[in-house]
Amino acid sequence: MKSSIFVFFIVCFLQFTVHCFAEAVIKIDSDKQFSFAEHYFSNGEYLKAIDEYERFIYFFPEEERVELARFRIGMSYFESKNFKKAINTFTSIIDKHNEFQASNIKHQTSNIQHPTSSYFMISECYLRLNAPGPAISNLHNLITIADDNNVRDEAYYRAGWLCLEMASWEKARSYFGKISPENKNKYQLEKLSDEFDKKNSIHRKSPRLAGYLSVIPGAGYLYCGRYRDAATAFLLNGALMYAAYKSFDNENHALGGIITLVEMGFYTGSIYGSVNSVRKYNRNNTRRFIENLKENTKISLSAGSKKDGIFLCFRYVF
Repeated sequence: MKSSIFVFFIVCFLQFTVHCFAEAVIKIDSDKQFSFAEHYFSNGEYLKAIDEYERFIYFFPEEERVELARFRIGMSYFESKNFKKAINTFTSIIDKHNEFQASNIKHQTSNIQHPTSSYFMISECYLRLNAPGPAISNLHNLITIADDNNVRDEAYYRAGWLCLEMASWEKARSYFGKISPENKNKYQLEKLSDEFDKKNSIHRKSPRLAGYLSVIPGAGYLYCGRYRDAATAFLLNGALMYAAYKSFDNENHALGGIITLVEMGFYTGSIYGSVNSVRKYNRNNTRRFIENLKENTKISLSAGSKKDGIFLCFRYVF
């Protein structure tokens, strides 16, 4: 009898304990979970944000903010400078959208906004990875599939500036020329064209002439305005030539041969260095022109964050 009463109390205690634990279970709410992820994202704690967005996607796969969460994951990788993972994330957004379109499934997350923004962000990632070729190719892909004229024009504009960054003047002009008439003022193309035409005023020097002048040691450097290098090249080559001459004159042919070989190395290096200096001089002047062009005419297109999605910021320089 006592054992039965003891068992009864044990069962009651266990039921009470289970009930208490069940009451203590925290229910995951989609709004709170998404807000939690957004909190980390807005505070720049991107790795934590990624974990929380992924948790949101796992528990609420049918929620309308799933695609936005995926886009935020890509942006978190981008902001933390993990550009390769960002590319993979943005690519997966595009692939999922294409799957929905191919299967004609009407899904809450098939909004065109995020796939379009993903194309632009992939291009930005490639640009940060110093890979302008893939960045332009990605914009070409967007231009091919985009139905919206504004999207195509932005892609043309971005591609044009990528070509300008590489000093591919005619390709840049071609891309800017494809922008629709209604958006020409939006992208300040008239002002850009006026500044663009000033590229012929970029001061350049001739690498070939620098090479010819370098027959006289130091003259090529002098042509570049590198006076200290010119003096060093002239004195060093002159000293070695004189030493070789004196060695042969004193019939010390072995020493003269060694000095001659050393001198040939310095002489050839002086010619190469002069030509390379001119190319560097030209690149620096071209880079300064492009930077001034960007400062005076480029519109800043940057992805920003809103609770309801992504928007593009336009900054005009007057």
